[in-house]
Amino acid sequence: MPLSLLAGPANAGKVALLLDRYLGSLESDPILIVPNRPDVDRAERELLTRTGALVGGSIGTFDDLFERIARGNGAHRPVLTEAQRSLLLRRVVARAGGTLGRSARFGGFADALGATVAELESALLEPAELEGELAALYAAYREELDRLGLWDRELERRHAAERVGGDLDAWSPRPVFAYGFEDLTGAEWALLEALAARADVTVSLPYEPGRAAFASLSRTSDDLNALAQIIEELPANPGARSAPLAHLERALFGEPAGAPELDGSIRFLEGAGLRGTLELVAEEVLALLRSGTDAGEIAIICPSLERWRAPLDTAFTTLGVPYALEGRLRLGQTPFGQALLALLRYAWLDGERRDLFAFLRSPYSGLARYHVDFLEGRLRGRGVTAAARVEEEVAKLRGQPLPHLEAVRSAADPLAAVKELARAMARAAHGLESPPTSGPARLDLRAHEKVASLVSELEGWRDLGGEVTREEAFALLDNAPVRLASAGEAGRVAVLDLLRARTRRFEVVFVLGLEEGHLPRRAQGSPFLGEDQKAELERSSRSGRLLRTDPVSRDRYLFYTACTRPTRRLYLVREAASDEGSPRESSPFWDEVHDLFAADEIERWTKRRPLAALTWQLEAAPSERERLRALASLASSDRLPASALARANGWDRRLERALGAFDRPTRLTHPAVLEELRQKASFSVTDLERFADCSSMWLFERVVSPRSIDAEVDARLRGTVAHQALFSFFKGLPKRTGAERVQPENLDDALVFLRECLADAMKAHVRVDVPELERSELEQSLARDLDELVRREAESESPLVPDRFEVSFGSERSAPELQRGLDLGGFTVSGKIDRIDRDPFGARGIVVDYKSGRTAHSAAEIERAHLLQIPLYMLVLRDLVGIEPLGGVYRALAGDGKARGLLRAELREDGVPGFQKNDYLDEDAFWSQVEGAQERARTAVARIREGDVKHDPKGGFPCPTWCSLWTMCRVKRS
Repeated sequence: MPLSLLAGPANAGKVALLLDRYLGSLESDPILIVPNRPDVDRAERELLTRTGALVGGSIGTFDDLFERIARGNGAHRPVLTEAQRSLLLRRVVARAGGTLGRSARFGGFADALGATVAELESALLEPAELEGELAALYAAYREELDRLGLWDRELERRHAAERVGGDLDAWSPRPVFAYGFEDLTGAEWALLEALAARADVTVSLPYEPGRAAFASLSRTSDDLNALAQIIEELPANPGARSAPLAHLERALFGEPAGAPELDGSIRFLEGAGLRGTLELVAEEVLALLRSGTDAGEIAIICPSLERWRAPLDTAFTTLGVPYALEGRLRLGQTPFGQALLALLRYAWLDGERRDLFAFLRSPYSGLARYHVDFLEGRLRGRGVTAAARVEEEVAKLRGQPLPHLEAVRSAADPLAAVKELARAMARAAHGLESPPTSGPARLDLRAHEKVASLVSELEGWRDLGGEVTREEAFALLDNAPVRLASAGEAGRVAVLDLLRARTRRFEVVFVLGLEEGHLPRRAQGSPFLGEDQKAELERSSRSGRLLRTDPVSRDRYLFYTACTRPTRRLYLVREAASDEGSPRESSPFWDEVHDLFAADEIERWTKRRPLAALTWQLEAAPSERERLRALASLASSDRLPASALARANGWDRRLERALGAFDRPTRLTHPAVLEELRQKASFSVTDLERFADCSSMWLFERVVSPRSIDAEVDARLRGTVAHQALFSFFKGLPKRTGAERVQPENLDDALVFLRECLADAMKAHVRVDVPELERSELEQSLARDLDELVRREAESESPLVPDRFEVSFGSERSAPELQRGLDLGGFTVSGKIDRIDRDPFGARGIVVDYKSGRTAHSAAEIERAHLLQIPLYMLVLRDLVGIEPLGGVYRALAGDGKARGLLRAELREDGVPGFQKNDYLDEDAFWSQVEGAQERARTAVARIREGDVKHDPKGGFPCPTWCSLWTMCRVKRS
């Protein structure tokens, strides 16, 4: 029987001719072999457009044909699923673990071995034809299959090919037609050879001798030419496409000559940033849809879906482009799978609190979102992270345990627990009252079906005597492939990869990824078999046929096929600059197309979107949201036309809000708020100082007072612990050492006592479940800084001794004589002085204020920055405590621990020696700063009582970089 080969370039009519011949042989019950499962339906529809009905014949993939033949004589063995094969390979690797390298300990080793074994089996190579560790592992795998009485998919294919070649009953003379195959494995080639000896076989192959675009197919062409008795070479059909598209098909990767004028059937898009590039694509797609192009006739072709899926979803969903991704995702990348695996990770693999709440917050847990937020907020606020504590606290808060958790964790049969969990998740998300019909719901159902299918496979593995650990079940679930969408979903733009696109036709095609490094793609070789080893194996084997295509040649062919898929228009798309603005080199394939046409023609049909284009032109904005953003941008430069457009479209209120976003009145006006502020009689000195820094900062930090939901080791906690430790240390120092201050002779004992005080402060204030590493880091850093402070105290030449600590004034907790606070006329000031050092021979002293950071402010900085604490504390010392103020200093606890501040120069020698000379002021300057601080406090209080809140950062704009409140006060950062 002859093999007929139909060869020719794209659009030459090869497949159409093959389908006509298939229809002409329906009486003989022919078989049509197509590349993929979705191609079966597509081929059936195309055949039905050519004839009213199909009576006879069958359509399927190579896998369908292999399976039908292999099962025909009763010698068929059960076939391992992919999951079962993965487990079997893990067993083989584990048994040989002692002889393998360290890489064998990782899960990826078994997966890479599985891919190599599949390649060897497809090539019809036996373990005896290999050498070394790979040969041993391959042989052990085959022995395990024989022991279990099983085949894998490749062995089933091999059996089918051998049966057709040696069993007369294996095949009746039914004609065979095949298309869409460029690379044939050893098993596929053996079957094709055997069928050609038994029946009429017709194969369509896209190929033209001598063209670089088809270089990756030369081996397949040579083999088919040697086998074929009838070879029909179909000529190019330039009339099938526009002149530019036809020229592109003929000249791509060849010698450019006689280029026609571009007419818009080939266009170029260049964007800055990945999202900007995809928004440019979305704009063109929306324009096509509005002009009447059917969404199903538009395709977005990517080098791979993995990189492009998430950014495409963001850009297309935002702009309202209906699309369907054709391909597969890992279960762990679907919303259903992420929730399922989050709970399994927490229950089985000692996961973290965030894993548990990732499941609970999902719609699959059955819990209301507000309830989960309440639970997590309480745990995060208390810093509860340990699993046992998490579950204990949640049970207290809810009054009952969490759903599903204990059932999954303590199930005698983990696989049955997973199946039941998946069923409960689907029921919780979609109910039982109405069928889920939305796109996300259908994806959830496909994910649920994959979980149920995989669990059944694993149960089948256990029936064979195998074991499935929880870790293995988790890994297999994570990597289980889930189908995204059916090919050619009605009303949606198809998004597919280069491989799936090669057998499809569309009116309009966008080819993405034409940047260097994306096309051609970087080669990813096998870690077990290099190209030289493959070549040697083929030379030494009688029947082996390994696929050895140069990856650049392969991508060159796939790009050629992508460019020949459109019947009306082709868009070539590249990212010309990164999101940071760095230029990106174009793909060599982009350059090849550019070389085929005149530069001015290409420039005329090139559309660009720069990184600075934050909005669209109003008339080109693809969605209402983008039109509103474009309108706001227009209003910033041309207010009157923008306002007119807003009124005409009913957007005037939204435009006013947008334009006033950073210019809204900040003054407090509500009568109840103003009345409360006017009645306020006492103000904290730190509040007044913050108001002086920025009145908006005061409003949000001190009045609104937002707090982080998480209990964490921050500057506030560090300062609290340090203050408590120093308070306990200096208060207990006389009793511990018998001396009122630290001296060189009692330094060692004082340092031991300091560590005890620090430990007590840690125990008292770090009550949350802080991770041990963070706790240790906090304690050690504080110990280092406080040790240094105590050593400096021992070296100090000051005659003053620490006398009073944490001196509160102006509050009910203060000492009776201090409760009234510092009276500044019409209001009082409250606060707390960290420490007062007193002259042991008189009623004189200084104020010491600890700063947990590295900064201590000098006298000049106190005046320049309008700081209030030290100057006002001088008045507290004089008027409330009854001590003559010698000055006040800030003592930095970190860094070099310097003490800087405001000191009276005339008392330098006998009262406060040893400080920086610039911090000593004469009497007039000293008391002038104190009086200035009083005036600034009075001014701040007057403004507060009037509600006079502004965007007025000290020092002017821009705001200080350390302020994190700008998102609330909505002030421009620059």
